[in-house]
Amino acid sequence: MSTAMPAFAGWDGSTAQARELQRQLAREVVLEDGMPAAPALLAGFDVGFEDAGATTRAAAVLLDAATLQPLETRVARVPTAMPYVPGLLSFRELPALLQALAQLSRRPGLAFIDGHGIAHPRRLGIAAHFGVATGLPSIGVAKKPLVGRFDEPGPLRGDHVPLWHGDEQIGWVLRSKPRCKPLIVSPGHRVSMPSALHWTLRTLAGYRLPEPTRLADRLASRRGAVATG
Repeated sequence: MSTAMPAFAGWDGSTAQARELQRQLAREVVLEDGMPAAPALLAGFDVGFEDAGATTRAAAVLLDAATLQPLETRVARVPTAMPYVPGLLSFRELPALLQALAQLSRRPGLAFIDGHGIAHPRRLGIAAHFGVATGLPSIGVAKKPLVGRFDEPGPLRGDHVPLWHGDEQIGWVLRSKPRCKPLIVSPGHRVSMPSALHWTLRTLAGYRLPEPTRLADRLASRRGAVATG
């Protein structure tokens, strides 16, 4: 891992200092809306691995915000620099995600990241770290909780309940599709708690995952190409 990257400035490679850097960067997270009222472009990001884990493969998909149609896809590959450590996912995956973002021809108004935003023990999941590093409004959409407590949401699409950690709401538990496990939705950066839920609901198209991360997941996991307009 290159510690020269602004996202990891001063990091010596240790897990202890990574956790301390998370605490510092979490203070830079803004939980107020900073995107246009009607962004023209959305983007979805996800990460997979190749070569038995030796290569990190990050996928970026740019979408038309009005139609949710994919416009552009990019894949970045970088050597995997550290093993998976619970709670430190961004230190493993963010370098590849930043490269994938840099390959897009246009900058999105709002980014969806497969992973947690502030729904994280130190309030800096990968979507929050991504947002602080890039300045982009970002939302984390994860498939299972990392921390927090909640009541089970109702069975219908759109049913949701708050996710709590102590006395603080750190996200939403959203039933995005009937008979599917709920998603964990949380603001990453420059997105309010209500808007994180609103935009995730806005981008559902009949699948469990919202379109930005569904298409990025498909590309990152090499389950098929994503057709662009």
